[in-house]
Amino acid sequence: MLQNYQTLLTSLKEKVLTITLNRPQVHNAMNAAMIAELTEIFKNIPVNGTVRTVVLKGNGKSFCAGADINYMKTIATFGFEDNVADGEKLAALFMAIYQCPVPTIAMVHGVAFGGANGLLAACDVVIAEENTRFAFSEVKLGIAPATIGPFVIKRIGEYGAKELMLTGKRFTAEEAKSWKLVNYSLPQEKTEEKLQNMLNEFKTAAPQAVQKTKQMIKKIVSDNDIKETLNYTAGLIAELRASQEGQEGMEAFLEKRKPEWTK
Repeated sequence: MLQNYQTLLTSLKEKVLTITLNRPQVHNAMNAAMIAELTEIFKNIPVNGTVRTVVLKGNGKSFCAGADINYMKTIATFGFEDNVADGEKLAALFMAIYQCPVPTIAMVHGVAFGGANGLLAACDVVIAEENTRFAFSEVKLGIAPATIGPFVIKRIGEYGAKELMLTGKRFTAEEAKSWKLVNYSLPQEKTEEKLQNMLNEFKTAAPQAVQKTKQMIKKIVSDNDIKETLNYTAGLIAELRASQEGQEGMEAFLEKRKPEWTK
Protein backbone atom coordinates (compact mmCIF):
# COMPACT_ATOMS: atom_id res chain seq x y z
CA MET A 1 0.00 0.00 0.00
CA LEU A 2 2.80 2.42 0.90
CA GLN A 3 5.35 2.32 -1.89
CA ASN A 4 7.09 4.52 -4.40
CA TYR A 5 4.61 5.61 -7.05
CA GLN A 6 5.32 7.48 -10.25
CA THR A 7 2.39 9.89 -9.91
CA LEU A 8 1.33 9.70 -6.24
CA LEU A 9 2.63 10.47 -2.78
CA THR A 10 1.32 8.37 0.11
CA SER A 11 1.58 8.50 3.88
CA LEU A 12 -0.06 6.62 6.75
CA LYS A 13 -0.37 8.35 10.11
CA GLU A 14 -2.71 7.44 12.97
CA LYS A 15 -4.60 5.09 10.62
CA VAL A 16 -5.27 7.90 8.12
CA LEU A 17 -3.99 7.09 4.62
CA THR A 18 -3.27 10.28 2.67
CA ILE A 19 -3.00 9.93 -1.10
CA THR A 20 -1.65 12.98 -2.92
CA LEU A 21 -1.86 13.39 -6.68
CA ASN A 22 1.67 14.37 -7.69
CA ARG A 23 1.85 15.79 -11.20
CA PRO A 24 1.87 19.45 -10.13
CA GLN A 25 3.50 20.66 -13.35
CA VAL A 26 0.24 19.81 -15.20
CA HIS A 27 -2.14 20.59 -12.32
CA ASN A 28 -2.30 16.85 -11.51
CA ALA A 29 -3.99 15.98 -14.80
CA MET A 30 -4.61 12.23 -14.95
CA ASN A 31 -2.59 10.08 -17.33
CA ALA A 32 -2.49 6.31 -17.74
CA ALA A 33 0.04 5.86 -14.94
CA MET A 34 -1.95 7.91 -12.43
CA ILE A 35 -5.18 6.09 -13.28
CA ALA A 36 -3.48 2.71 -12.82
CA GLU A 37 -1.77 3.69 -9.56
CA LEU A 38 -4.89 5.21 -8.02
CA THR A 39 -6.93 2.15 -8.97
CA GLU A 40 -4.34 -0.18 -7.45
CA ILE A 41 -4.18 1.64 -4.13
CA PHE A 42 -7.95 2.04 -3.72
CA LYS A 43 -8.60 -1.60 -4.62
CA ASN A 44 -6.18 -2.71 -1.93
CA ILE A 45 -7.31 -0.66 1.06
CA PRO A 46 -7.15 -3.13 3.99
CA VAL A 47 -10.28 -3.88 6.02
CA ASN A 48 -8.37 -5.01 9.12
CA GLY A 49 -8.37 -1.62 10.85
CA THR A 50 -4.87 -0.48 9.84
CA VAL A 51 -6.55 2.20 7.71
CA ARG A 52 -9.70 3.87 9.03
CA THR A 53 -9.95 6.85 6.69
CA VAL A 54 -8.52 7.82 3.29
CA VAL A 55 -7.78 11.45 2.37
CA LEU A 56 -7.34 12.31 -1.33
CA LYS A 57 -5.67 15.62 -2.24
CA GLY A 58 -3.53 17.26 -4.91
CA ASN A 59 0.03 18.58 -4.77
CA GLY A 60 0.75 22.10 -6.02
CA LYS A 61 -1.70 24.72 -7.24
CA SER A 62 -4.65 22.42 -8.01
CA PHE A 63 -6.49 19.32 -6.92
CA CYS A 64 -6.78 17.99 -10.47
CA ALA A 65 -7.31 19.47 -13.93
CA GLY A 66 -9.06 16.33 -15.21
CA ALA A 67 -7.67 13.98 -17.82
CA ASP A 68 -4.40 14.92 -19.49
CA ILE A 69 -5.39 16.29 -22.92
CA ASN A 70 -2.27 14.95 -24.64
CA TYR A 71 -3.00 11.52 -23.14
CA MET A 72 -6.63 11.62 -24.36
CA LYS A 73 -5.63 12.75 -27.82
CA THR A 74 -3.10 9.93 -28.10
CA ILE A 75 -5.62 7.34 -26.89
CA ALA A 76 -8.13 8.59 -29.48
CA THR A 77 -5.83 7.41 -32.29
CA PHE A 78 -5.69 3.81 -31.01
CA GLY A 79 -9.01 2.61 -32.40
CA PHE A 80 -12.45 2.12 -30.92
CA GLU A 81 -11.81 -1.09 -28.95
CA ASP A 82 -8.69 0.31 -27.31
CA ASN A 83 -10.61 3.47 -26.48
CA VAL A 84 -13.38 1.44 -24.84
CA ALA A 85 -10.78 -0.44 -22.79
CA ASP A 86 -9.27 2.86 -21.68
CA GLY A 87 -12.70 4.19 -20.71
CA GLU A 88 -13.28 1.04 -18.69
CA LYS A 89 -10.03 1.64 -16.79
CA LEU A 90 -11.18 5.13 -15.83
CA ALA A 91 -14.60 3.82 -14.81
CA ALA A 92 -12.88 1.13 -12.71
CA LEU A 93 -10.92 3.84 -10.90
CA PHE A 94 -14.05 5.77 -9.94
CA MET A 95 -15.75 2.54 -8.86
CA ALA A 96 -12.72 1.58 -6.73
CA ILE A 97 -12.96 4.92 -4.90
CA TYR A 98 -16.75 4.62 -4.56
CA GLN A 99 -16.44 1.07 -3.17
CA CYS A 100 -13.55 1.87 -0.82
CA PRO A 101 -14.41 0.01 2.41
CA VAL A 102 -13.47 2.92 4.71
CA PRO A 103 -14.59 6.56 4.63
CA THR A 104 -12.97 8.75 1.97
CA ILE A 105 -12.45 12.51 2.12
CA ALA A 106 -11.45 14.64 -0.88
CA MET A 107 -9.59 17.89 -0.18
CA VAL A 108 -10.11 20.13 -3.21
CA HIS A 109 -8.36 23.36 -4.16
CA GLY A 110 -7.32 25.31 -7.24
CA VAL A 111 -9.27 23.66 -10.04
CA ALA A 112 -11.41 20.55 -10.40
CA PHE A 113 -12.19 20.16 -14.08
CA GLY A 114 -13.65 17.26 -16.04
CA GLY A 115 -12.55 13.89 -14.69
CA ALA A 116 -11.41 15.45 -11.41
CA ASN A 117 -15.09 15.67 -10.52
CA GLY A 118 -15.30 11.90 -10.89
CA LEU A 119 -12.59 11.53 -8.27
CA LEU A 120 -14.27 13.81 -5.76
CA ALA A 121 -17.83 12.65 -6.52
CA ALA A 122 -16.82 9.06 -5.76
CA CYS A 123 -15.55 10.13 -2.31
CA ASP A 124 -17.82 10.18 0.73
CA VAL A 125 -17.04 13.74 1.91
CA VAL A 126 -15.64 16.66 -0.08
CA ILE A 127 -14.01 19.71 1.53
CA ALA A 128 -13.26 22.51 -0.93
CA GLU A 129 -11.37 25.77 -0.60
CA GLU A 130 -13.83 28.56 -1.39
CA ASN A 131 -11.77 29.88 -4.31
CA THR A 132 -11.72 26.51 -6.13
CA ARG A 133 -13.04 26.59 -9.71
CA PHE A 134 -15.09 23.68 -11.02
CA ALA A 135 -16.27 22.71 -14.50
CA PHE A 136 -17.62 19.75 -16.42
CA SER A 137 -15.63 20.99 -19.38
CA GLU A 138 -15.97 17.94 -21.61
CA VAL A 139 -18.58 19.43 -23.97
CA LYS A 140 -16.21 22.33 -24.62
CA LEU A 141 -13.79 19.71 -26.01
CA GLY A 142 -16.39 17.92 -28.13
CA ILE A 143 -16.73 14.95 -25.77
CA ALA A 144 -19.00 14.04 -22.84
CA PRO A 145 -18.56 13.63 -19.06
CA ALA A 146 -19.30 9.96 -19.62
CA THR A 147 -17.36 7.81 -17.17
CA ILE A 148 -17.81 10.31 -14.34
CA GLY A 149 -21.53 10.63 -15.06
CA PRO A 150 -22.89 7.82 -12.84
CA PHE A 151 -20.98 9.09 -9.81
CA VAL A 152 -21.63 12.81 -10.30
CA ILE A 153 -25.35 12.32 -10.99
CA LYS A 154 -25.62 10.24 -7.81
CA ARG A 155 -24.47 13.38 -6.01
CA ILE A 156 -26.18 16.25 -7.80
CA GLY A 157 -29.19 14.70 -9.53
CA GLU A 158 -30.51 14.82 -13.08
CA TYR A 159 -31.34 18.49 -13.46
CA GLY A 160 -28.22 19.79 -11.76
CA ALA A 161 -26.26 17.60 -14.16
CA LYS A 162 -28.16 19.02 -17.12
CA GLU A 163 -27.27 22.61 -16.32
CA LEU A 164 -23.64 21.98 -15.41
CA MET A 165 -22.78 19.25 -17.93
CA LEU A 166 -24.61 20.62 -20.97
CA THR A 167 -23.10 24.10 -20.62
CA GLY A 168 -19.66 23.08 -19.41
CA LYS A 169 -19.60 26.38 -17.53
CA ARG A 170 -17.20 27.15 -14.70
CA PHE A 171 -18.63 27.54 -11.21
CA THR A 172 -17.45 28.32 -7.70
CA ALA A 173 -17.04 26.15 -4.63
CA GLU A 174 -20.07 27.81 -3.05
CA GLU A 175 -22.13 26.94 -6.13
CA ALA A 176 -20.70 23.40 -5.99
CA LYS A 177 -21.94 23.21 -2.41
CA SER A 178 -25.42 24.35 -3.45
CA TRP A 179 -25.45 21.58 -6.07
CA LYS A 180 -24.24 19.13 -3.36
CA LEU A 181 -21.15 18.31 -5.38
CA VAL A 182 -19.11 19.27 -2.30
CA ASN A 183 -20.01 19.11 1.38
CA TYR A 184 -18.08 22.17 2.57
CA SER A 185 -16.83 25.38 0.94
CA LEU A 186 -14.39 27.10 3.30
CA PRO A 187 -11.59 29.67 3.39
CA GLN A 188 -8.21 28.06 2.84
CA GLU A 189 -7.19 28.54 6.47
CA LYS A 190 -10.30 26.67 7.68
CA THR A 191 -10.05 23.55 5.51
CA GLU A 192 -7.43 21.72 7.58
CA GLU A 193 -9.41 22.37 10.75
CA LYS A 194 -12.53 20.92 9.12
CA LEU A 195 -10.54 17.89 7.95
CA GLN A 196 -9.25 17.24 11.46
CA ASN A 197 -12.77 17.57 12.85
CA MET A 198 -14.02 15.00 10.36
CA LEU A 199 -11.16 12.62 11.11
CA ASN A 200 -11.85 12.92 14.83
CA GLU A 201 -15.52 12.10 14.25
CA PHE A 202 -14.58 8.98 12.29
CA LYS A 203 -12.16 7.95 15.07
CA THR A 204 -14.99 7.96 17.61
CA ALA A 205 -17.10 5.61 15.44
CA ALA A 206 -16.64 1.83 15.64
CA PRO A 207 -14.54 0.73 12.63
CA GLN A 208 -16.55 -2.37 11.71
CA ALA A 209 -19.83 -0.53 12.21
CA VAL A 210 -18.63 2.23 9.86
CA GLN A 211 -17.66 -0.30 7.18
CA LYS A 212 -20.97 -2.14 7.49
CA THR A 213 -22.94 1.10 7.43
CA LYS A 214 -21.12 2.21 4.29
CA GLN A 215 -21.98 -1.13 2.66
CA MET A 216 -25.60 -0.73 3.73
CA ILE A 217 -25.91 2.76 2.22
CA LYS A 218 -24.43 1.54 -1.07
CA LYS A 219 -26.80 -1.42 -1.18
CA ILE A 220 -29.83 0.77 -0.54
CA VAL A 221 -29.05 3.42 -3.17
CA SER A 222 -27.18 1.44 -5.84
CA ASP A 223 -28.55 1.21 -9.34
CA ASN A 224 -28.92 -2.47 -10.26
CA ASP A 225 -27.76 -1.63 -13.79
CA ILE A 226 -24.59 0.23 -12.78
CA LYS A 227 -22.30 -2.18 -14.69
CA GLU A 228 -24.37 -1.77 -17.84
CA THR A 229 -24.21 2.00 -17.35
CA LEU A 230 -20.44 1.92 -16.95
CA ASN A 231 -20.06 -0.16 -20.12
CA TYR A 232 -22.20 2.37 -21.97
CA THR A 233 -20.21 5.35 -20.70
CA ALA A 234 -16.87 3.72 -21.58
CA GLY A 235 -18.13 3.21 -25.14
CA LEU A 236 -19.46 6.76 -25.34
CA ILE A 237 -16.18 8.42 -24.35
CA ALA A 238 -14.34 6.20 -26.85
CA GLU A 239 -16.72 7.24 -29.62
CA LEU A 240 -16.51 10.96 -28.86
CA ARG A 241 -12.74 11.10 -28.39
CA ALA A 242 -12.27 9.82 -31.92
CA SER A 243 -15.03 12.00 -33.40
CA GLN A 244 -14.40 15.07 -35.53
CA GLU A 245 -15.59 17.33 -32.72
CA GLY A 246 -13.48 15.56 -30.13
CA GLN A 247 -10.34 15.87 -32.22
CA GLU A 248 -11.07 19.53 -33.01
CA GLY A 249 -11.81 20.34 -29.36
CA MET A 250 -8.55 18.84 -28.10
CA GLU A 251 -6.53 20.42 -30.95
CA ALA A 252 -8.04 23.82 -30.12
CA PHE A 253 -7.19 23.39 -26.45
CA LEU A 254 -3.58 22.48 -27.18
CA GLU A 255 -3.26 25.32 -29.73
CA LYS A 256 -4.89 27.81 -27.30
CA ARG A 257 -7.61 28.83 -29.75
CA LYS A 258 -11.38 28.61 -29.89
CA PRO A 259 -12.78 25.48 -31.57
CA GLU A 260 -14.41 25.77 -34.98
CA TRP A 261 -17.93 25.30 -33.63
CA THR A 262 -17.76 28.61 -31.75
CA LYS A 263 -17.45 30.60 -35.00
